Amino acid sequence: MDRLDHQGNPFLSHAFLSGLERSGSIGPAIGWQPHHLALYENDELVAFAPSYIKTNSHGEFVFDWAWADAYHRNRLPYYPKLLTAVPYSPVTGMRLLTRQGHDEAELLRRRLILLAQEQCSEHEFSSWHCNFVSSDHQSLEASGLLARSDWQFHWQNPGYSTFDDYLAKLRSRKRKNVRRERRMVADAGITFEWKSGEELDTADLGFIHSCYKSTFHAYGNSPVLSQSFFEIIAREMKARVQVSFAHCNGQRVAMSFFLTGGGRLYGRYWGCISEFPGLHFEAAYYQGIEYCIRSGINVFESGAQGEHKVARGFLPTKTRSYHFVENPVFREAIADFLSRETQWLDDYRDELMKHSPFRRDE
Repeated sequence: MDRLDHQGNPFLSHAFLSGLERSGSIGPAIGWQPHHLALYENDELVAFAPSYIKTNSHGEFVFDWAWADAYHRNRLPYYPKLLTAVPYSPVTGMRLLTRQGHDEAELLRRRLILLAQEQCSEHEFSSWHCNFVSSDHQSLEASGLLARSDWQFHWQNPGYSTFDDYLAKLRSRKRKNVRRERRMVADAGITFEWKSGEELDTADLGFIHSCYKSTFHAYGNSPVLSQSFFEIIAREMKARVQVSFAHCNGQRVAMSFFLTGGGRLYGRYWGCISEFPGLHFEAAYYQGIEYCIRSGINVFESGAQGEHKVARGFLPTKTRSYHFVENPVFREAIADFLSRETQWLDDYRDELMKHSPFRRDE
């Protein structure tokens, strides 16, 4: 599968996707039954879309609760549905993967789209959803699917040499606020240590999983990823896994878990065992920004939601998803909803940009 063109996205690697399955972090019991779409030529895999039968909408980050409720109120089943995405990961990337260098890549993408629709009819799925699509969105748009967009907050690196270069682009008040937040952490005696996947030992992985679980429990969510999942991807993805550990008085107090690849840094999980003022911003954002600068990484995707990120230089970036709805009545109603939602989201983005921390001349 790694011979397919996924543009270096670590979430589309065989290690990550198979690691979810091998570790028991996904499965029918929790609403993620693997149902991958694949095309072969002479027994060689030439196209693939990571796909799952969903019996709920948890862990998707493209919220369709209202659609499910509408089906339910009309006594129609919304679940099961078919989803093409990376489980629990609101990260952009190609979803219709084709073999690198294939002469008919666009034809293969169209065949995958048709295959998804055929699966809906064959298995009586209410719909097919393709979430957080990147450069293959044109193929999906050309197929007449319902298009939906949203905004995430990404940090862009135009080629900074130091963190101070980045700060120099901020307005004075925003620059002072970032420095104040970082100073609070430093004054508390907190230092940071970075480790790559191959450097993590059993104690490291236990601490990572413990912090991951505590964060999810704190927000009333279920921590579905097992420790063996983190062990698998650390061992097999190696340098593409990066973890920043925070220390205070010789003890670990927090961690931030990142993946990297394709010119991007992806912030995925953070957690702490002791609270300190400013620690979350430092561990989850400023440490990641510094890593991007020293590593020459272009984009830092810090995860879903979070308007507080704007003040720290993470600006709204469009995300795209595409939807095939079998029922023609619901298809028309959802299309109308998406048209109105798009206008609201455009207005929302305009309002967010009024709060950009960057100097007006930037």
